[in-house]
Amino acid sequence: MTQTAAMNTAPATTVVSVLGAASVCHLLNDLMQALLPASYPIFQDEFGLSFAQVGLLTFVYQITASLFQPFIGLYTDRHPLPYSLPVGMASSLAGLMTLAYAPNFVVLLIGGVLLGLGSAIFHPESSRIARLASGGRHGLAQSVFQVGGNFGSALGPLAAAFIVLPRGQAGLAWFALAALAGIAILTALGRWYERNGHAKKPSSTAPARHPNLSRGQVSKAMTILLALLFSKYIYLGSFTSYYIFFMMERFGLSTQTAQVYQFVLFAAVAAGTVAGGPIGDRVGRKVVIWVSILGVLPFTLLLPYAGLTLTAVLSVVIGFVMSSAFPAIVVYGQELMPGRVGMVSGLFFGFIFGIGGIGAALLGILADYTSIGFVFRVCAFLPVLGILAAFLPSTRMLKGD
Repeated sequence: MTQTAAMNTAPATTVVSVLGAASVCHLLNDLMQALLPASYPIFQDEFGLSFAQVGLLTFVYQITASLFQPFIGLYTDRHPLPYSLPVGMASSLAGLMTLAYAPNFVVLLIGGVLLGLGSAIFHPESSRIARLASGGRHGLAQSVFQVGGNFGSALGPLAAAFIVLPRGQAGLAWFALAALAGIAILTALGRWYERNGHAKKPSSTAPARHPNLSRGQVSKAMTILLALLFSKYIYLGSFTSYYIFFMMERFGLSTQTAQVYQFVLFAAVAAGTVAGGPIGDRVGRKVVIWVSILGVLPFTLLLPYAGLTLTAVLSVVIGFVMSSAFPAIVVYGQELMPGRVGMVSGLFFGFIFGIGGIGAALLGILADYTSIGFVFRVCAFLPVLGILAAFLPSTRMLKGD
């Protein structure tokens, strides 16, 4: 559904139950997605994987999600598919079971593809449901929706440490229960979507971009937003795929202890996501975007040289501040292109998966030739790109700016 059509049928007040259900499903989805990188040490022991192979597995998983998401979002802008959500969760379930019983690296890659496809289907439509249920509080709704995913990502390392690790690779199968719960909840959300008239084919006359901005201005702003996401998610990608190895190599931690530290980092990311949307509603999305990326530069530069305690503290600060940007970026993009809510959501979610996958593959190769510590020292300079936020259009016609 386009933004214009959505605003005509969306409820005047926030539908808390729908927004909460969407957030819970995001938690379940991203918990399953997070189990993949959190289980890398298990796969590495089982199959003797190099860092380059770890990066390739991340690449295959994330590039699948990246390529499909914007096209799924664009299609559902024009042809809403309320029951595509449980189908996406079923694909994630299939991917998880494939990973649990994969006999070799090739089958691991197939599991990664199925997991990535499930994420590609899930994000555009579920993000649209969150916006429809927002009651006009778009930043808050995006934060509530996104924080579910962040908590799911945070729980991944803990789940791997205390459930998967003691049982080995097959322990991943326990999380089929989470997928089945997600399928049930998403089916109910599909009924709400359909029952409240959101599944009707939208009008073809709805504006694809903000009426008071030129096509060139919108294109420039979208390019800047993608560049900022590049900076943010290449850096965070180094944490997602290699933070455990960094903590083990630099401080001699056990796998389980390093996974606990990764949980703390991801919890900080979740907390920052909660803060970013409402702050953007209040003080302006451009301010949040600017501060959350460029503002972490001093901390990222210091982290590779810090001791264990300071590393943990810096990781929390970086995760909290940097993660506050994403809800603001998504809503800012949706307001730039109000007739393409699904496409914008799919583009941004797909881009971060794709760039994260490419980055993980390249960083894995770099780590094989140098060291994990060198990777973190190089990535520390990426937040410099946050200065590009200064060139985003500042217009009062974009709510929250």
